[in-house]
Amino acid sequence: MEAHKLKELIFRSSYNDYQTRTHNIVNRDVILNGIEIFKISNNNNLAGLNPMKHVVLSSPKQLPTQQSKSKKSTIVMVSVVGLSCLLLAFVMGIIIYVKRRRRFESHLQMEENSWKTKKKGSSTLPSHLCRYFTIEEIRATTNNFEDIFIIGVGGFGNVYKGYIDEVTPVAIKRLKSGSRQGVKEFLNEIELLSQLRHIHLVSLIGYCNEDTEMILVYDFMQRGTLRENLYGSDIEPLRWNKRLEILLGAARGLHYLHAGAKHNIIHRDVKSTNILLDEKCVAKVSDFGLSKVGPTGISNSHISTMVKGSIGYLDPECYLRHRLTLKSDVYSFGVVLLEVLCARPPLDHSLDTQNVSLVVMFKRCYNEGVIIEELVDPFIKDSITSECLKCYCQMVLSCLHEDGNQRMSMSDVVGTLEFLLQLVMNEEDNNNFEESDVCFTSSSDDYGSHTSKLSTISTSTS
Repeated sequence: MEAHKLKELIFRSSYNDYQTRTHNIVNRDVILNGIEIFKISNNNNLAGLNPMKHVVLSSPKQLPTQQSKSKKSTIVMVSVVGLSCLLLAFVMGIIIYVKRRRRFESHLQMEENSWKTKKKGSSTLPSHLCRYFTIEEIRATTNNFEDIFIIGVGGFGNVYKGYIDEVTPVAIKRLKSGSRQGVKEFLNEIELLSQLRHIHLVSLIGYCNEDTEMILVYDFMQRGTLRENLYGSDIEPLRWNKRLEILLGAARGLHYLHAGAKHNIIHRDVKSTNILLDEKCVAKVSDFGLSKVGPTGISNSHISTMVKGSIGYLDPECYLRHRLTLKSDVYSFGVVLLEVLCARPPLDHSLDTQNVSLVVMFKRCYNEGVIIEELVDPFIKDSITSECLKCYCQMVLSCLHEDGNQRMSMSDVVGTLEFLLQLVMNEEDNNNFEESDVCFTSSSDDYGSHTSKLSTISTSTS
């Protein structure tokens, strides 16, 4: 009996424990389900109490970080692509430049080789324009370029005297090795001079291009260069009227280049050694290796180019701004006008610093009121009247104006020199010639407009 009661007691005890555990589990599940439902229906109240809030709220904070990283990646990619494109464009530019440069050099080389490999007696120019000489003919007439036949030396090379057809004297200019000039200047001079004919331009008779020799053959100029007839030689200096005649001839030659030829031509190297004199002292402009066809069209007033020419004669606008115009020749001719008046080179480094440059010295003296007669060549000082000198100086200053637009044209220079020469001739014919109150007046239509301008200037400075 007692054993039966003991079993019953143990069973009830176990059953009560089972019910208690089951009830706790059910209640806990109910509480958890309630909490989950509450979280869904009332997030705002639960947000502050939910111990997992840092997990729930971390999701919105992560979005800006991901967007920022995405933007940075995009910027980096765009930058890389941009730099790559720039680098590619730069490399392509270099490749194109190198190819064009090689093509240009190859073209020049082919052109030069084609000239240097010509057969004897060949010529690319019509025979009526230019004669071709064989190297045997040139060697024969100069006794194989013997030094005693040298009559001059220039940037191109030595100039020899010779004879063609055994009777006609000629000047033979031979390109020397290492010369500043080359095939380009050689071709340029042939192409220009073979088509230009004027009494005041030196005539090209022919050329030779054989056995690596490049030779030009011209009319022989008996009296040599203008400079030799002014200073630096044993030749008796020229008289004033003869100097004016020579200047007038050279000016007419340059005016023909600027306005009389098919295309206006800029000589580009006007100087006293490039003005040659024949046996009658007729001036002829020479050396066209650096010449260029001038600007074409109304809108084009200049051409951009490298600086070339002779120191002391260079147009400041061309030297500083690389702007080459027809007035560049006018400036250079203005320097020649000063040479003729003063009988000294454009640059004389034996003098003090202030007087090294002839142009600078002349302008300074003129502006300071120094007597210009003191600068004039003593050989001609007594043969120039004050009125003639005043007009001449006005012409020089106009040619040497810093602004090319303010300079005379070569047509104006020709007109002024014509008047001055006539003035001198009248003075020689009549020693009692009375000086006019004005620089000059003329009824000639050739230079009337410009002479009127100079007359006004001279009257205002009297």
